[in-house]
Parts: sequence; C-alpha cells; structure tokens
Amino acid sequence: MSALMEAVRAGRTGELPGLLDGMTDAERRAFLPELKELRKELRADRWGAQARRASPALQVAGAACQTGAAAVANWLASADMRWWQAPPAVLIDVLADRESDWLADVVHRLAQRPPSAEVPYELMAGLVRLSACRVPTTQAYVEGWVRHIGSVWQRGDTVLARLRKDPHLPQLVAALFETDDIGGTLQWPADEGPNSWTGALAQLTAEGALERGAMVHACVSRLLRGGSAADHRGFLRLLKALALTRDEERERTPEWLALAADAPSVVAGYAQSVLGGLALEGRLSGRQLAEMSGGVLFRTEKKLVRAQLVLLGKVMARDAATADELLPAAAQAFGHEDSDVQERALKLVERHLKKAGPETRDELAVAAEQLIPTLRARAVASLGAAPAAMEPVAYEEVLPPVPESVRLAPAPESVAELAEEVGALLVTGDDVAAFERTLDGLVRHAHGDRDALVEALGPVVARLWWVTADDERVRESAYFANFTHLHLVLASLLGKVRTAALHAAVTQGTTGQTCVHSALDRAFQARIAEVAFRMRTDPLPFLLSTPTWSTGLLEPEDLVERLIEYRRLGARPSDADFAQALLRVRRGDRAAAAAAERAAALGTPEGTRLAQWLTSGGPQLPVGWRRTTHARVLVEFDQLEELQDDFPREFRPLGQPVSVYRERWYCYHWDDSIRPHWLALLPERRELVAARMLRDLSTVAVEDTRGAAAVLPLLAESGGEAGDAVHLCVAYGLGARHEEDRLAAVDALLVLAARGQLDATLLGTDLGQLVRDGVVKPLRLADSLRTAASTGANATIWGMLRHTLPLLLGDLAACGPEGQAARSRGLGELLAVAAECAERSGARGELPHLAGAAARRGSSRLVTQARRLQGALVEEVAA
Repeated sequence: MSALMEAVRAGRTGELPGLLDGMTDAERRAFLPELKELRKELRADRWGAQARRASPALQVAGAACQTGAAAVANWLASADMRWWQAPPAVLIDVLADRESDWLADVVHRLAQRPPSAEVPYELMAGLVRLSACRVPTTQAYVEGWVRHIGSVWQRGDTVLARLRKDPHLPQLVAALFETDDIGGTLQWPADEGPNSWTGALAQLTAEGALERGAMVHACVSRLLRGGSAADHRGFLRLLKALALTRDEERERTPEWLALAADAPSVVAGYAQSVLGGLALEGRLSGRQLAEMSGGVLFRTEKKLVRAQLVLLGKVMARDAATADELLPAAAQAFGHEDSDVQERALKLVERHLKKAGPETRDELAVAAEQLIPTLRARAVASLGAAPAAMEPVAYEEVLPPVPESVRLAPAPESVAELAEEVGALLVTGDDVAAFERTLDGLVRHAHGDRDALVEALGPVVARLWWVTADDERVRESAYFANFTHLHLVLASLLGKVRTAALHAAVTQGTTGQTCVHSALDRAFQARIAEVAFRMRTDPLPFLLSTPTWSTGLLEPEDLVERLIEYRRLGARPSDADFAQALLRVRRGDRAAAAAAERAAALGTPEGTRLAQWLTSGGPQLPVGWRRTTHARVLVEFDQLEELQDDFPREFRPLGQPVSVYRERWYCYHWDDSIRPHWLALLPERRELVAARMLRDLSTVAVEDTRGAAAVLPLLAESGGEAGDAVHLCVAYGLGARHEEDRLAAVDALLVLAARGQLDATLLGTDLGQLVRDGVVKPLRLADSLRTAASTGANATIWGMLRHTLPLLLGDLAACGPEGQAARSRGLGELLAVAAECAERSGARGELPHLAGAAARRGSSRLVTQARRLQGALVEEVAA
C-alpha cells in the first residue's frame, strides 16, 4: 500500500499536503481508482469508526487528485462527504497550487450548491481570496457569510467591526436583500448596537460605506416582494433603523400605499403610520388618502381599520373641504365583515355629514345598504338611506355537494407500473385507495411472477434502510416489529425478513398492546403480516378485502365474485384477509340479500359464513355512554358480540369494550397518516373508530397539538351512525389551536350537514359544555364557525349556536362581578357570528339569557353583539 493510501485509511489528514506536494497531475490521477474504491467501502458503513476516521482524509486526497473543476466540486459537496468533513484550511492548502481561473470555477460551482449541501463558507471564502475572483452571491454563499459574520461570540469582536473589514461588503449586502429566509438573522440580537445586524448596517450607511439611497430602496423593495414573516420583521427593523426623513418617506408614497393595502399586518401598520404622518402634515392629497382607505378598510385586522377611520376623522376635522372625497372612502367600511367596524364608520360619517355636498350624501345613502339591519335602520334617519324591503327575501341554505366515493381502479397490470406506484407511496405517504390497490397488485404479481416483480422493485427500494444495511443485521433486528405496513410486505418479497419472524407475527399477533388504539392497529397489522407470510409460503392469487370504494366499503357482489374465483383456483383464503372483507362488505340492503344467496350456493366455508353475515342485518353498534376525564368529554362502549366468536383473535378487540380508565392513552401510535386506514377497517361503523381516536382529536384543542384533525373530513365521509363520538371529534376540531385543524373540522361539519347527518342540537350543546369547561376557547370556535358560515351555511351554524349560547350566557348571568370578565372573554365574538347568521338566515324567536346580556351597561363587544342578535331575532327589525 502506498504512503498516501496508508495515511488516508489511517485518517492522518495533516500528512496529506506534504505527500501530495510535488506530484504531477498524472501521478495524482493514478490514485483515483483506489480512492473511489475506499469511498464505496466507507459508504457501506458511514457511521462506523473507520468512516469517521478516514472520511476527512479521503475528502482531501480526492479533491487533490481530481484535475477537473467540476469533478472537484462534486467530490467536495457530495452527500457522503458531508458528515465527516476535512478542515477547510487543509483543503485550501492542497488546492492552492492550481490556476486562478480553475479555482474560481471550483468556488462558483460550490456556491451554486443548495445550502443543504453544507459546503463550508470558510472553504468558499478561502478559494475566493486565492483566485481573486468576483464574490459569489448565491444563497449558500450569502447564508454562510451571514453565519460567519454573526459568530462574534466566538471571536471577541462585533458585527460592525467584522463588516468594516470585509472587502466584499457592498456586493454581499446587496445580495442579502435578494436571499430568501434571511430576515430572521437581522433580528438577532434583539438589542440595537454594533453587535446587531440592523445597528451595524445602519451605522455603515450613516458612515457612507453603504449607499443610503440604495439601502432604503432595497429595504422597501424587499418588503414589497413579500416572503416569510421573519423576513418581513427583519427588513422592517432595518428600515426603521435607517430613520427615513419626511422627504424620503414622501418620495415613496406609492410604495407605502401598496404596503398598507396588501402587506402583512406588521408591515402594513408601519406603512399606515408613515402615510398618516404625511396626511396630517398636508403632504398627502385627499385622493391618495382615499386610495389608501380603500385598501386598508377591507383588511381583517381591526386595529388597522380603526386607525384608518381615526385618521380620516382627523383629516376631515382639520380640513372640511376634504369631506366630499373622504366620506365615501370611509363609507366603504359599511361593507366590512365586522359589525363594530360598520358602526364606527357610520358614526364617523354622521359626525361629518353636514360638510358633504348633495351628491356625496346620495352616495352615502346608497352605501348604507351594506350595513347590518340594526345600523341600516339608524342610517335611514341619519343619512336618508332607503328603508329595507318590507317583503323578506327567502333564505336558501348553501351546503357543499355531498362527497361521492371514488371507485378503486384495478391493480396495476404490469410490474413496471406497479413499481412506479410503490415508489410514489414510499415518497408521498399512503392514501387508502392508493395503498389498497397497490397492496393487491403486489399480491397478484407475487403470485404470478415473483422474480419479475422483485427485479422491477429493485431500483425503487434501493435506498431504503433495510436494503442498504447488512442482511443479517436486518434479519435479526428487533426493529422488525416497527416496519411500516408497506415496508413489511416489500421486505418479505425481497427476503429481508426471516420466515420464522413472519410466522410468529401471524400466530402470536400483538397481544401485548393495551393502548386505546391497539384494537384498530392489531386488526390492520394482522392482515399485513398474514399477506407478507403467505407471499413467502403460499402466495394468494389476489386479496378478498380490497375495497370497492375509497372509503373502504366493499360491494357484496364483488366479494362473491372473488370467492367464486378462489374456488375455481383451489386457493386457500387468508383468515385475516377474509375477516377484513367481512368488516368492509356492505350489508342490510337488497344487493346484500341477493349476494347472500349466491354465496350460500358456493358450498365453501367462506361462502356459508358470508351468507350468514349478509343476512344478519345491518352493522350494529354497542351500547355507549360519555365519561369526563381531566376536563375532556370522551366516549366509552360496551362489548359488541357480533365481532367476537367467529372472527380471528386479532380482530376480536374491535368489538371489546372501550374504557377511558382501563386502556393507556399514550403509546407509539403517533403517526397521523395511519388513521385513514383505521377508518377503512370499519367503513360502516365510524363511531367505533371515532371513540378510539377521540382522545387524539381532543389534543388539538386541549394541548394545542397539530395535525390530528386532518382525518375529520374522512370521518364525515365514512359510513354508519354519526353519534356522540363523531360529534365530539368535530367539536374538538372546531376549537383546535392551529388553523389547518380548524379548517379540517369545518369541512367535516359541512359534509355531515350536507349528508343530513349533523345533529345541530347535540354538537351545539357539546360545544357549549366544552367552552364552559375551558377545553375549547371561544375565539377559536368563533373563527371556525365564521368560516363555516361564510360558505353559506348560516342556518346550520345558527342551529348550533342557539344551543351553545344559552349555556354560556346563563353562566355569565349567574357569576359575580369577579368572574364575569373571565366568562365574557371571547363570548362577544360568538355572539357576533350568531347575529350574522341570524340576520342572513332570517332566524326569529327568543334565546334564553340573551336579554340580560343585551341589557348590560357599556359598549363592549359582548353587549353590542348581544343587542345586535336580540334585534335580529325580533321580526320588526326588518321593517
């Protein structure tokens, strides 16, 4: 072995510059085959001691022995070199004897790599110095430069001092404004001064090292471009640090107008304050102020809208001549979604109405038609608006179309197509329909031509951990128990799991699990394990349980046809697969009765069992009741005998009691993507599944977790009774912390309503109780219900809130002055949603305890909205 290779294998990186010095290009290239072979050897066990020791030296030697710039850049930035990198100083040393143009080519290729490649900034900066080339301004280089400059705590100086010494300061600062997701850096540290980015850049601008006009323009342009919240905050902080003069602000009036209308709230607020200052100094024309108001008054942020109305009032108070231009602008707020904003705008218009001319008064009277009924009645007297029509307009509820189940396509016919679908599932997760048809395809092709299937799957699974790891280590690994379902089937096909382990999984199951999800998981895994085992020992021709529809439902005629084909082939059904087919098959209709006759005529045990199952009536549910634990309302079920004696052992827990106290609620079933598969286990008994998922769903409201509510739309689309468990799942979702979970709950609510399965009384009462107990926060619930109502479901939402609000208003009336503040928090928003729904749907009648809330003193959100709702429920208001 040569001295060079010996040093590389031993990891003696410091010796390499001396060994490489003086070698010709040809001599260096001669070592490449050995270096590449060593690279393959280390890649096979990248976390071992040998890889940690030799990889840095291998990176240095490979970079020195490559002669092409592209090859060196690829070598240095390759993924397998990322974990154990050589010191940048050593790499620069061995590359220092190359020509400047060659070095420049290398560094620009490295800088073009994404930041995830983790090319050290020190290496790129050193090559820039050696080659004297123009500095790269790519995202990777700029992010590296920012981290390097910001690491002052390691070096004892300041950001300002380091920036002053940087020879490429103007180019890199200009690139800073073009780099995505860099604004967070500009906010660190929070204090201003020479050690903060904003303080340092502002100081350098004041000193003239950076051109002021360019800096101001770059900041404003970056805010206009948009980006992440961190970017907006960071560049806004820098803009404030530059302390623009009034002249500089006035020069950019069009930009402030655009930002006030469309930018995120924090930026829009700053733009609004700048324009407000200009307006009050007479530097903003009435036309420009009206244009600004048109953008701001339709924003959802009440703080910005209120500030704009105040600004309009101040300007009109100072200059009465502006009223004809600004009053119509203020009247645009008559159409705002928030009634408080409408009332503020009406008060402003009434205050300055005498300054307006006849044409403006007519315009304001027309605009008043957008006001809510109570305010419009007031505008009839104050603005001369036309009274509301005496004949009420018939309200029509708008609900989404009832979702239609999608029929599953047949399994892929060719192994090539099947391999593509397997690859897609491995990358994107597993939709129930895609998983079921792919699983059936794997079973069919494993039975027909196993060798061709294994060959086609080779490239798809090549990078999975159990393929690249040592065979014996995988075979003996205890991690077998945690193979995901698709991986277990693939590992069985490729011989990566011992047959004895598969046999044990089939015969022993997972009886040790005691969590609330274990019944669902055991049944689901039992079928997967038996399919994997039969692939190795007695391949099935196809699956009996592949659903007909995307919800998991199986048509009885399809199952009978499959049993007929099994009998023709002489195939032995899988117990778990047949049990799953029974749980999925449609029952209780004429098609089921006709299929039962054909099944009985088969003369096979499975045919007889299917006939009995199809004629035993529709899907049954056990006796259930509610239980409150730790402020959560959960559901318990008694045993369901129908799922006991004639089902395999791993399926019987599906019908066993669900208990809040007997089963663990914390376990390893943390993957949200498995829940749709649980629903497809029992497509006509969603209450059983919902009861076992209810604790998980409650966490989105109680513990502010994210993502568990994503299954709610599928729960609403599933079959069977929608009882206590389903409605409680939706209730928790409506009170979720995160917006995407609330939107999923809104979708589920609307689907249940469209299918005629929503019990508004039940859900409304549940929500009232959960709000009373502090489990659901009123503001989150109001946001969800407002979103649902905005789709046109006003009567549906009012039907719920008329049962929610009495509970909350009754508590408010019963508690003393000390507890009223806590009880009233967020209640005004719920009343606002209820009032809007009542107005739009034409709801009438009395609401318990509402009169007491409306009679309270003051003009708080709760009181004004209680009065609004009370007015909407009295028929005479419409007149």
